[in-house]
Amino acid sequence: MLDKLKHHWNVSSRREFFSQAGSGLAAIALANLIDEDLFAAAVDPLDPKPPHVAPRAKSVIWCFMEGGPSHVDLFDPKPDLQKYIGQQVPPSFHPETLGVTGFGTNKNGLMPSRRVFTQHGQSGLWISDWLPHIAEHADDLAVIRSCQSDAVNHVGGVCQMNTGDILAGRPSMGAWVTYGLGSARRNLPTFIVMQDDKEIIGGVQNYGSGFLPSTFQGTMFRQGETPILNLKPPAGTTDAQERGKLEFLERLNARYGRDKQDDTELDARARSYELAYQMQSAAPEAVDLSGESEATRKLYGMDEPETQVYGANCLMARRLVERGVRFVEVYSGSGSRWDAHSDLEKNHTQNCRSADKPVAGLLADLKARGMLKDTLVVWGGEFGRTPFFQGALDEKAGRDHNPWGFTMFMAGGGVKGGQTIGTTDELGLRAVEEPHHIYDIHASILYLLGLDHLKTTYLHNGRAERPTRTGGKLITKLWA
Repeated sequence: MLDKLKHHWNVSSRREFFSQAGSGLAAIALANLIDEDLFAAAVDPLDPKPPHVAPRAKSVIWCFMEGGPSHVDLFDPKPDLQKYIGQQVPPSFHPETLGVTGFGTNKNGLMPSRRVFTQHGQSGLWISDWLPHIAEHADDLAVIRSCQSDAVNHVGGVCQMNTGDILAGRPSMGAWVTYGLGSARRNLPTFIVMQDDKEIIGGVQNYGSGFLPSTFQGTMFRQGETPILNLKPPAGTTDAQERGKLEFLERLNARYGRDKQDDTELDARARSYELAYQMQSAAPEAVDLSGESEATRKLYGMDEPETQVYGANCLMARRLVERGVRFVEVYSGSGSRWDAHSDLEKNHTQNCRSADKPVAGLLADLKARGMLKDTLVVWGGEFGRTPFFQGALDEKAGRDHNPWGFTMFMAGGGVKGGQTIGTTDELGLRAVEEPHHIYDIHASILYLLGLDHLKTTYLHNGRAERPTRTGGKLITKLWA
């Protein structure tokens, strides 16, 4: 090495070499001549990391009902709405403080639900006739009726439910989980997202890594026989050829990246090639549903056209967490299909029909396999819907967005089922008892996975950022 450096600087003696080295140029030369393998040797950000607390859940399956399901028609019955049908929200509920044009003006009055609510299970949870299959699992559900968001539109709402902020740019929950815990299996992505026949509102901002290194962002699986694009090698390519190309590419990337260690996208791209190679053997088996029994396929509704798409995605989600994937997000109605400003009856009849049986099938399948105890299932949208109607008060009436008080549920993963947490007011407009902001929901999911949201930090622009920003308190009733 010394001979190389003497030749590089055109010096003839050790004294002259060390004299020039004292100027600091030696450090620059050494950086350029250092062995590539030494440069590449670094701690892998996807290596498993110890949790902060004993985890109750190993993985999360988030069933995201995009567009805003109506809590007052699904999980939060409000019989008082019948008494005030067609009337404006009483001043005591302060509708004027909702403060957004088109929201809370109450020009159309209140509308009761047309659904039939009954109590289910030993716990007696109230669930409407729109979700008959999920209702069979009432004793496994912890229904949070007092959720709150800051968003009044879908782009901001979906973004905040995923990242904690109505504006793009922060890491998604799946990215924080991957950053905090690392990967449980190296031949499959740690964080996977599945949409149905349309794109998610806001796109990659909802499953991106934000200011975290890009290697923590989610991987989108698509519909059809090839959910992972560009994975299969060209015909005739041997494994040795694939490995050789990958190693050559790794050397080129290492050389190019020596002075670009802050370029996380370059690092993520390099790692994606290695992951793709590893996935060539593991991923095809993981996403192949053909080996599932006919009874299992029927359980998820894959034999019915209305439930086939979401059923297949939920079944694939089970297969993925079974194989060590930590965080899977499964969208129902991607592209805001649950949005029901008009014809709520038709909209929710169709969406509940498509998602009810698959979600119930997922719960039943996880439980039968002994996986529900350590798989946390989360259900909900970006917000709920108002108790007052839009359009005319007839069979085609709709409901507006309601971020001030709405419902989500969790099951499995250490959650105590058969309970409701929090309440909204008599109309279902606002959370009034035990209100829980999205920060609380995120903090609690992280805790169930073993992460303290206050200790899960990343230094960004001189500030220690965390998933819940400056808020977040644990919903301890979930597991108490």
